Amino acid sequence: MFSSGVEGQNLEDSLSYILNKENSTTLDKLNSLWSVYSRHPNPDIRLLYAKKCVELAKKENRIRWLYSAYLDIGYAYKLKGDLNEALGALFKSLDYANQEKDKKIGLAYTADVCNAIASVYRIQNNYNTAIEYYKKSISICRENEDSVKLATALLNTGEVYRLDNKLDPALVYFNESKRIFNNKDHTIGIAYNQGNIGLVYAEQNKYDSAELYLRDAITTLVKLGDQYPIAVYNISMADIYKNRGKYDNALEYATNSYKVALQEGFKEQVRDASQKLSELYSETGDYQRAFQYQGKYLAYKDSVVDQETIRKMADMRTEYEVNQKQVEVDLLESEKKRQEIIAISLGVVAILITVVAFLLYKNNKQRRKVNYLLKDQKEEIEAQRDQLDELNRTKDRFFSIISHDLRGPVHAFKGMSRLIKILVEEENIQDLRELNEHFDSSVNQLSTLLDDLLDWAVAQQGNIPHNPEKVELSTLSEGLTKLFQNMARAKNIQFESKIDQDLVIWADLNCVNTILRNIVNNALKFTPDAGKITLTARREKDLIAIAVQDTGIGIAKDKMDSLFRLDENKRSWGTDGEKGLGLGLQLVYQFTELNCGYVTVDSVEGEGSTFTVFLPLYKNQQESVVLEEETVV
Repeated sequence: MFSSGVEGQNLEDSLSYILNKENSTTLDKLNSLWSVYSRHPNPDIRLLYAKKCVELAKKENRIRWLYSAYLDIGYAYKLKGDLNEALGALFKSLDYANQEKDKKIGLAYTADVCNAIASVYRIQNNYNTAIEYYKKSISICRENEDSVKLATALLNTGEVYRLDNKLDPALVYFNESKRIFNNKDHTIGIAYNQGNIGLVYAEQNKYDSAELYLRDAITTLVKLGDQYPIAVYNISMADIYKNRGKYDNALEYATNSYKVALQEGFKEQVRDASQKLSELYSETGDYQRAFQYQGKYLAYKDSVVDQETIRKMADMRTEYEVNQKQVEVDLLESEKKRQEIIAISLGVVAILITVVAFLLYKNNKQRRKVNYLLKDQKEEIEAQRDQLDELNRTKDRFFSIISHDLRGPVHAFKGMSRLIKILVEEENIQDLRELNEHFDSSVNQLSTLLDDLLDWAVAQQGNIPHNPEKVELSTLSEGLTKLFQNMARAKNIQFESKIDQDLVIWADLNCVNTILRNIVNNALKFTPDAGKITLTARREKDLIAIAVQDTGIGIAKDKMDSLFRLDENKRSWGTDGEKGLGLGLQLVYQFTELNCGYVTVDSVEGEGSTFTVFLPLYKNQQESVVLEEETVV
């Protein structure tokens, strides 16, 4: 029930003091405004202070206060009968409820607003929409495990079903609500459930059950001083006794309802009680009194017409009373929690001991973890040491191979030098010419070996100059043809280049020269006389595939996996006894990767091999610059 007028005045005086106090904080002012607009009996006063709360809360964007103020504005407009304004305020409150960052609190706010919105639609007799919002509130209350608010929403939903003459589902909702209120020992909620169930039984003509439930509800409500439902339930009791033919009892209940309604100013109940008394006196033959109450009924009927909507809102007293009682429940639960703190404090010592034990365990676990890390680091260092040893062994093997292969040409030059001296003394020009051809061949071999050695050494140091540029393959192929023309002619090998002039790559020119020179040199070395070598190129998406195909001796399958690795056991001889170390293919592999490409090999032993180098296609200067920046030497 609303506070008295005296209490309302006291609230306003207290608020005025807080608002005018110099050192009052915003929170003090908001709390004072709330104490008035949530409790004042006059809806106009509630509206005034709730709107002031909105103004103050908007300045500091206090979401929870905006939610609360708009919710009470909606309640106040509903009490005044201005249902459109009520709905407008309630939907604003719902919007602020959805902005609440704490999910659990936000859901509780949403449940309250949905309950309030449903009550407005119920007053408008829009039962379907009212049930829709009540069910939203029920769903949220179940999720939040808010039992008292859940029971309230269930009770209100059952009442809508009763008003819509759907009595069976109304009983289902009333009974579930009743069970929850009983578990919580929520007296007023139990009383409202008892009374509403009694109203359903009365409409089902189950008068004994109806009387039992209504009598229990009235007894409880008399103790609580809640007069409005008493006036409603007494009229129903009068109907029950009228149908039983007990007019004296019926008149007693109808008269009691009339007196309570008249005293409390419940115009609808005065109207309904007057009509019921007129009917009862008419049926008992007391037509004078019947006429008197009929006149009162007509008078109150006319006075209620303009306030019909407001009086229908009296049905929402259940919701209001239960929400008010919820505050008391929260206070009791808060007190219970404070008492629990005392008990919890007794377990602090045990918890501290547990924490110390946990810290000791955690420290021991951390120590074990550090040991594992040290073990992993040791294993990693040992692996790096093994890798370094392997690199040193590789270099040792390499220098052993190089020294062995350099010794041969050097001894050959020494022998040729002596032979030249003898032939010069003998003036043997013919043999000198023949010796000159062997001398050129040895020089070329030694030069190639030294070039490969230098390139390999630079590659191992990671200092290869890399300057990508636009390279026309047709021009590059012409240079290769001229370079190897004599070697091919000496072995009667057909060397062809079939590269279109419009194929352009983006790569380092020196690297590409080294790559193709080594592949073509290998092809000439391992292709027998009268063989054929073909240099071709084709575009594949963003790459150019440069292929060197020969009809040579091919490569054994067991050597394919280690083709691009340096190994002392990879020495090989060409078809004319030319020596090969495998150093050139390693350069092919490294230089191709350096230019963002890759190399593939297809070979059939005894039929020939095809080495294909894939390098980036030249597109335009801008893309090329990007590629150059992304290339890491």
